[in-house]
Amino acid sequence: MKHFTIDIDKDGIALVTFNSPDATMNVLSPEVLAEIGEVTKTIADDDAIKGAVITSGKDNSFCAGADLSGLGSIFGEAAKMSEDERSAALYKELYKINDIFRALETCGKPVAAAINALALGGGLEITLACHYRIAASDNPKLKLGLPEAMVGVLPGGGGTQRLPRLIGAMNAFDLMMQGKMINADKALALGVIHETAPGAELVEKAKAWVKANPDAKQPWDQEKFRIPGGGPYHPKGAQTFMGVAPMIRKNTYGNYPAQRYIMSCVYEGLQVDIDAGLRIECRYFTKLMQRPESRNMIRSIFLSKQALDKAGARPEGQKKGPINKIAVIGAGFMGAGIAYVSAMAGIEVALVDVDMAGAEKGKAFAEKELAKRVSRKKMDQAKADTILARITPTTDYSVMKDVDLVVEAVFENRELKAKITKMAEEHMREDAIFGSNTSTLPISGLAEASKRPENFIGIHFFSPVHKMMLVELIVGDKTSDYAISRALDFVTKIKKTPIVVSDTRGFYANRCVMRYIEQGMALLSEGVLPALIENSARMAGMPVGPLSLQDEVAIDLGYKIIKQTEADLGPEAIEGPTAQILIAMIEKYDRKGRKNGKGFYDYSEDGKKRLWPELGQFAKNGVLPEDKQPTPAYLKERILYAQAIEAARCMAEGIVKDPREADVGSILGWGFAPYTGGVLSYIDTIGADAFVKRADELAKTSGDAYAVPDLLREMAQNGETFYGRFGKEKKAA
Repeated sequence: MKHFTIDIDKDGIALVTFNSPDATMNVLSPEVLAEIGEVTKTIADDDAIKGAVITSGKDNSFCAGADLSGLGSIFGEAAKMSEDERSAALYKELYKINDIFRALETCGKPVAAAINALALGGGLEITLACHYRIAASDNPKLKLGLPEAMVGVLPGGGGTQRLPRLIGAMNAFDLMMQGKMINADKALALGVIHETAPGAELVEKAKAWVKANPDAKQPWDQEKFRIPGGGPYHPKGAQTFMGVAPMIRKNTYGNYPAQRYIMSCVYEGLQVDIDAGLRIECRYFTKLMQRPESRNMIRSIFLSKQALDKAGARPEGQKKGPINKIAVIGAGFMGAGIAYVSAMAGIEVALVDVDMAGAEKGKAFAEKELAKRVSRKKMDQAKADTILARITPTTDYSVMKDVDLVVEAVFENRELKAKITKMAEEHMREDAIFGSNTSTLPISGLAEASKRPENFIGIHFFSPVHKMMLVELIVGDKTSDYAISRALDFVTKIKKTPIVVSDTRGFYANRCVMRYIEQGMALLSEGVLPALIENSARMAGMPVGPLSLQDEVAIDLGYKIIKQTEADLGPEAIEGPTAQILIAMIEKYDRKGRKNGKGFYDYSEDGKKRLWPELGQFAKNGVLPEDKQPTPAYLKERILYAQAIEAARCMAEGIVKDPREADVGSILGWGFAPYTGGVLSYIDTIGADAFVKRADELAKTSGDAYAVPDLLREMAQNGETFYGRFGKEKKAA
């Protein structure tokens, strides 16, 4: 076998070691699953084997879950079938994993799992099909969980049936619905595992258990088995199910079918035996896998993100290179965050500011964040000290003589950025890259201050840097492929997801997110109740409403951008309700957003917030009466369509060229409804023709925000999709 080895000791206990040779982490591919079937048959049929212990030969993973990339070929074949044939074929294919795991737990011999590292999704489900589980107590990276719902699917290897039978429905829901990952101690407390031990002792302890329990059976295969906490018709169990349904609705607004199907799997499955329960799970899994939400989420959140995380946007002919030392100019909130995540990734950082007090303050941010990690036992003090020592605060630009990359993170002021660029380039190596962390200013214009614009690129971080996963790399008119490649090396090393976009005011993410905020302002000016605007946005799948988002990014920042745009392009460039409202908020009321405790919301010291009661003044013709207020369904369309159309414009203008980057960027950059798979997947799912027709209707009543680009109209006429026209499928042809 390629992925497993079997070593039988003198007591007849087989040590089965999972170690895929061509992968950094063990995952469940069709080939691996087939070999698990072979391993099970060997354990069952070989009389010399009295029991088995399954472990991993990798330090980073017992098994990281299923290889979702293989689903593409399954769906490709199924797409050619009728609906009934497709469901039957998918069910047969998807049920194979349950056949394999069920055979393992009923093989007639004791099987223990020695979990030495990460076990997620299908990886945890393998261990649940073992009779005993022991996990390493000394591996801080060991996590256990069933995170499938986070990519739009459900645990399809028996997880919805075995876990609630093991720890009760309530605890199982807590793990499955939110995709929680727990450490060994928490797993032991819940009863997910039976024992913990130092990694060096795992296998021997597991073998001792196997030797002592020759007649082991799973709890659910024993006659007197009772569901912990009770099943659906038990008084206590019934309370769990009465509470979980409204909780799902509250948390998902009905947008994520995976959570609803998980509830159904558990509710129905706990009323029957394990074999019937596994068939119920597979039926829901089959149904879920045919829904657009699941297909889109798997593609964008898992497959596309994974490709981009590995620098999938690297220009052809460019190779990966080292990033060992950088300089960050500007030790404010953004610069301090960039320095912190870079030091965390092992990069030496020179943190440069106008004075030492500012530079030291920037380093103090990293010290504070590291202290939090130590207090939460996510890191020991020695490691925190090592990371902090990588950041050197300074005012001396000569430290840039040996850096691989400079990130400028000063205020959004063209003249200041030009001055900084010239000062840095006096000391930088010829092959070093200069990156400007700007959110709106065109990179080609900023690069005019550079004596080597081919090595000048935009590196747009999102705030807060240590929490936001997206980074936009903005390519100016003269930016070279080499500069793009080196910037990708940096972003992937700090474990962020990069997308490469062309230069324009606002780039990609800010252009689209401004359409979101603008719709909030437009609806406010049309007399829609602020609470209805905010709640409808959340119902549409956005993480926060547009008014709340403007408060978070700071009203005064929006005000400064408006003033800079007006200075650059003239007064006609800032027409519309957004500029009028933001200017009034700053100049008339000094409402800057969360930063000064007052914006579209009022913020109290206890952390609570309430909509500012005076927002009705921005309704041009007064607030609409209750019976004239628009429906949430209409508002959801307004909110999502405006963002998607702007993304389509970006594709039409060549700002974004790859639909994967557009979709992943929309989800990670500003939280576009993840269940859609991203802005372009949203259009593809509706269909270009239907989307254009509805956009045209909205344009008649709600303005130019809904005017579709010619590209989208052409796609509608030709029956095309973005992924069909611009994606891998098109390139392969």
